[in-house]
Amino acid sequence: MGTQYRLLTLFADGGWMMYPLVLCSLIAVGVILAKMWTLWVAHSGTAQVLREVQEAAESGDLDAAYNIARDTPGPAAAIVLAGLRRVRNGRLTKGELETAVATTGAIELSFLERGLVILATIANVAPLMGFLGTVAGMILAFAAIEEAGTVEPSLVAGGIKVALLTTAAGLIVAVPINITYNFFVTRIDMLIVDMEQGAQKIINLAWDLERDGKIEVVAAKKL
Repeated sequence: MGTQYRLLTLFADGGWMMYPLVLCSLIAVGVILAKMWTLWVAHSGTAQVLREVQEAAESGDLDAAYNIARDTPGPAAAIVLAGLRRVRNGRLTKGELETAVATTGAIELSFLERGLVILATIANVAPLMGFLGTVAGMILAFAAIEEAGTVEPSLVAGGIKVALLTTAAGLIVAVPINITYNFFVTRIDMLIVDMEQGAQKIINLAWDLERDGKIEVVAAKKL
């Protein structure tokens, strides 16, 4: 109870700038939780689905491979699904598969990066808010000195306290968000590798099927 009261007291002493800092932290927490869940779902089972799709395709059962990719969430499975949807037709236009894979990859990457801009913005803005609170606190301190006409510690203590509290609050909000942002970027880079593996597998599958005469690749029609 004492700790809670002390935190509320520090929040009140920090002045009006503490409110936007708390709002930023709440928004960041929501984005972080949602992004953690999204990236976990996107990465889980990726190696397994690529292996199962390859085994089904090598056995000649493209429908089973298609169903496996369709029933598995994640960007790598989505890329494989986009490729299999065209390979199953038995007839491909030259460059059609590569275009479909690249387009699906761009869409999936955009989805994975959703929310990172919010985290990056808060990580950059929170310290600036703290510095703004610092400037406001120093203005209050000098205004107290000007009004009193003398320099006494008790006059400037309130303004300096506001300055220090808002600076600390801004850094407390920004530092963990910045660390989390970099962690998410690293995880997305790993998922990009998974997506590239999925794209390479479906392209290799198309080459093998064309070599065996199971699909036909025709030239694109000229406009």
